[in-house]
Amino acid sequence: MEGLLYEILMALALGLFGAVLFSAIGLVSGTDETTTLAPLTMLVVMLGAPPAGILTFFLAGAVAKHMTHAVPTALLGIPGDTMATALIGDANYLRRLGVPHVALRKMITGGAMAALIAVPLSVLFAVLLAPFGDVIKQFAPWVFLCAAFAIAYFSAGRWASVLALLPFVLVIVALQALTAQHDVKLAVSYFLGIAVAPLIASLFSLLAPGEREKMRRDGFRVFSLAPDMKGWKGYFPNPFRVINKRQRRMTAMAASVTSATFVFSPVAMTVIMGEVIGARIKQAYERLTTVITARNGVTESTYIAEALIPLIAFGLPLSPVAAGPAAPLFNAPPRFTVDSATGEVNNLHNLLNYWEFFGYGMLAVFVAILIAYPFSMSFAHRAASFVFRKISHEAVISTFIGLALVVGIWEGGLLGVLVVVTIGLIGGFLGRFLGFNIGVQFMGYYTAVLSVPAMLAVLR
Repeated sequence: MEGLLYEILMALALGLFGAVLFSAIGLVSGTDETTTLAPLTMLVVMLGAPPAGILTFFLAGAVAKHMTHAVPTALLGIPGDTMATALIGDANYLRRLGVPHVALRKMITGGAMAALIAVPLSVLFAVLLAPFGDVIKQFAPWVFLCAAFAIAYFSAGRWASVLALLPFVLVIVALQALTAQHDVKLAVSYFLGIAVAPLIASLFSLLAPGEREKMRRDGFRVFSLAPDMKGWKGYFPNPFRVINKRQRRMTAMAASVTSATFVFSPVAMTVIMGEVIGARIKQAYERLTTVITARNGVTESTYIAEALIPLIAFGLPLSPVAAGPAAPLFNAPPRFTVDSATGEVNNLHNLLNYWEFFGYGMLAVFVAILIAYPFSMSFAHRAASFVFRKISHEAVISTFIGLALVVGIWEGGLLGVLVVVTIGLIGGFLGRFLGFNIGVQFMGYYTAVLSVPAMLAVLR
């Protein structure tokens, strides 16, 4: 009983920490989910947090971030993160109509509602898929190879990403061979190199005179912050007064559908569900507010489903989110591992049962809503003003790059740092110019460590 109480308290504490931390990070525009969620979740794993605490930290962080990312998106007209890029068009239309506060409140409420729906549905779908887990694990190297090509094809780069997989995988195999000659075995360094790849590519671009000249600005960028308009009393607004019956119904439908489509790109599903819902509504204002409500809900449901379903059912990262931001939940050596020869796993899949995934998942969502929902609804204007006036974007970027380099030194010394920089540089430029996104890069890593040895064994 004492052990259970300790685990619940640790899960609650780490959930609170994740919700508070990522509520703040979500206010900073352009803070990509993988660049922020993956390194910090990896750090929590490496520090020895209990399995339930790791799960609640990740889920509470993801849910909170996808609520507060609505603040810069709606009030300033700039995407809060990668997922918010699918929302920026509708948000800007509502800004022009003079109702950005309406967009903000509906986005946040839609996200909270979808998160509450996504956890139980994700666990249910995982339970239905679990009987096929042993078969999938047996063919894990080939499953990863097929999944890598599928995720690459559905990325922004399409065939360019598919073709870029081969050289990217070969670079990882070559780096593994190099570090093995010096008796250094790396895993976390590859993850962090991929996670901070866009940041490393941007820093290297500054060293090139031509690119530096393109980035040069003559003055400060000016943003117009929408006014603060609070239409309720108290700290916690009533969600049912924020969105109407149709918006609740459409958001619930979108969250339910996208809780099952865990193998597809979350950004793509956000765009598609918005188009499907928008086509059913004729009145322009109602269409805009309903679509932006449902789309922000989909940013929550896709992240939750794409992390939980493969984790619960298979223990293998077989989705873009599982291979990207949620990667430390699956593979964080030496604590969590995926065996390259057999496909056997040792991670949260083995350490938590279905009811624990459900219980701690709902705890994480409730904690995130209790922290991020009233904060975003009541203090969005002041928070956005403070962040854009006082917080240095460069300082935030430097913090995450510094974390990646420290972990690289811890795992492999100078070789670890070189791997982080090399993978980050290559992955960053492939992502920038070919649309070879972070999810595809993570699948490339798994292909290198799982599929390539299996292919070589067959050829022998």
